[in-house]
Amino acid sequence: MSPEIAATIDSIEVNLNAGGMNTINIILAFVMYGVALGIKPGIFIEVFKKPKSVILGAICQLVLLPAFTCLLAILLTGWISPMMGLGMILVAACPGGNISNFMSSLGKANIELSVSLTAISTALAVFMTPLNFWLWGNIYVHTANVAHAVPTLVIPLWEVFKTIFILLGIPLVLGILTSRFLPKVANALKKPLQWLSIVIFVGMVILAFSGNINAFLQCIKYIFIVVLIHNLLALTLGFTTATVAKLPWKDRRTLTIETGIQNSGLGLALMLGTSIFAGFPPHGGMLVITAWWGIWHIISGLTVATIFNRTRKDACA
Repeated sequence: MSPEIAATIDSIEVNLNAGGMNTINIILAFVMYGVALGIKPGIFIEVFKKPKSVILGAICQLVLLPAFTCLLAILLTGWISPMMGLGMILVAACPGGNISNFMSSLGKANIELSVSLTAISTALAVFMTPLNFWLWGNIYVHTANVAHAVPTLVIPLWEVFKTIFILLGIPLVLGILTSRFLPKVANALKKPLQWLSIVIFVGMVILAFSGNINAFLQCIKYIFIVVLIHNLLALTLGFTTATVAKLPWKDRRTLTIETGIQNSGLGLALMLGTSIFAGFPPHGGMLVITAWWGIWHIISGLTVATIFNRTRKDACA
């Protein structure tokens, strides 16, 4: 990628007023409420009777993916801009995506494990997302020798904590309570909310970048390649870890999907709704990487789940 193309990508801006930002936040909270509708306390009891898969899944999402993403960003130095590298790390620092449970169901994976991992990564995101982004972001900036192009990465911990708690924590609790005390309502809302949230998110991404559509279309092939490589890394990391650990086939499928589906909507909300990047140079690369991840992982997730679905049934034992 030439410096001119990288500069064009980083120059992309998303200017949202307070109403637009509130809309994105409401959508994200709405999405997480839909995810929580499928979470029942009894699920955790069964899964944690054999905790190996849960522990490995959490390690994949919270430790290995951010670390390997940092390494990938360093290897791509010179081909991507520093802001694109930080965008990759921000996505990797986010918890599992809201559609992973649906993908696990479609792929004949271990749904209980999928729901547990989504809940765990979401609950821990309050602490782990800012920690991972600060840690691996700074390692990337200094190891890749791009510190001259990026100010010191300082995380306003209280602001990020508050944002994640409001967007993820509260909807998660409300969803679990609905599932516990209003099971019929939860069952009726669960799947419609999943599909509606996907449509709304894609629509919001399109509207957010509509003012930069020409620059976006000019650069999409480069963004596509970067996100494709990054997403393949995530999917491969989940499957390889589970295979090396000799987990049951259903659990291998779950870890593959859970590691490859990230809640990039949270990344967009943090970029647009907090002061993390106040004083930074133009960071359109981060915005575009994060936004395209939110679209691409739907495509890749459906593809992987369909392949798993068509695998002979005795491989799922």
